[in-house]
Amino acid sequence: MKTDRGRERIPFGLPKDIVLLPTPSGWRHSISTVDGGLVCGRLRELPADADAEQAMSVAAAMLMELGREFHATALDVTWEPTQQSGSWCGRIHPSPDAPTEGT
Repeated sequence: MKTDRGRERIPFGLPKDIVLLPTPSGWRHSISTVDGGLVCGRLRELPADADAEQAMSVAAAMLMELGREFHATALDVTWEPTQQSGSWCGRIHPSPDAPTEGT
């Protein structure tokens, strides 16, 4: 029986926090995981001149997709009020009412 080798090992732990930063080349994100990992990257679907609301929406959609694909769970993001201009932080948690894969 053939197995899907790409899904044998989850590449990162369940996300718990996210930070968004605008840069001249586009929006960047850093995601910390419950197992102490850090996943960083760029929001590729978003133009560099997009506003913070658009970035938060795209980041939340990315996290929902990653949660379903790699952890078989639905994730929500609660964005914290910005304390510092130029960065946005969010807490990631399993969604209590969104259906998960296989249900």
